[in-house]
Amino acid sequence: MAQKGNLMTVRSDIKILDATIRDGGLVNNFNFSDEFVNDLYRANVKSGVDYMEFGYKASKEMFDVERFGKWKFCDEADIRGIVGDNNSDLKIAVMADVGRCDYKKDIVDRDLSVIDMIRVATYIHTMPAALHMIEDAKAKGYEVTCNIMAISNAQESDLDMALDMLAKSPVDGIYLVDSYGSLYPEQIRSLADKYVAVAESADKYVGIHAHDNQQLAFANTIEAAARGVSLLDATMSCLGRGAGNCAMELLLGFLKNPKYNMYPALKFIEEQVTKLKAEGMVWGYDIPYFLTGRLNLHPSAAIDCVKEGRTDYTEFYTELLDRS
Repeated sequence: MAQKGNLMTVRSDIKILDATIRDGGLVNNFNFSDEFVNDLYRANVKSGVDYMEFGYKASKEMFDVERFGKWKFCDEADIRGIVGDNNSDLKIAVMADVGRCDYKKDIVDRDLSVIDMIRVATYIHTMPAALHMIEDAKAKGYEVTCNIMAISNAQESDLDMALDMLAKSPVDGIYLVDSYGSLYPEQIRSLADKYVAVAESADKYVGIHAHDNQQLAFANTIEAAARGVSLLDATMSCLGRGAGNCAMELLLGFLKNPKYNMYPALKFIEEQVTKLKAEGMVWGYDIPYFLTGRLNLHPSAAIDCVKEGRTDYTEFYTELLDRS
């Protein structure tokens, strides 16, 4: 497929989704203060960000509400406590994980909710269940995306089948997800072309969610955008699981659309994100995350390595080699 736009182009189809609370919540069990979330919401509004993902719609039968903060569950009252009726252009999103949510009960009809978008997260082997969730959310009136996770470990034939299933579904957007931060721009280019070709044939759009294990989240995001991917995930100062994600400030600084304003994001990082770091919250690029990304492995081992304060990188590397 041909490149879409260039470094000086304003593409009106491109939109930004802030995933700071949802992906960052995987670092601190979603224990963000109301002040943090409130300030983030207002920073996103002022920055021109198009969507803000508040967290998960997780099952309270499966997950202990005493162990996790409220953004693991995203009750309607809690979201409204931050946004009111959301009298802004910013749309509200939540993620629903296949097998980890009670979507029929916990996701109410759209006309009763302040939420605009449901993001269904699935692995390829759980696509049939994901399709049921997509159909349910669409029937309730939501904009719906599907995030196919861990595609770097998928067989190409399985991925093609999953994309075909989504093309025939009522989903609005299909996400290219680099769960392990293992993909390079050349691979992103090829995958983006595949996703966009399928999506455009079915009148759908494509999004990207990148991880920064090899410090390529921003590069991969703008590479995908150049190939026609139009919904771009980012987090403030890369805040997210393990190595984190595409940095919001980099993305806002890169895009030429005058609706986007980097200053409020920088102000939020200055006033709120620096506090988290000072309090000891740890995320971002580190050697263990690079190694799991390089070997196309889930970052859980690297997360444990960092938590333990290990710096025996060669030993950790040989341990990973035994797993790969």
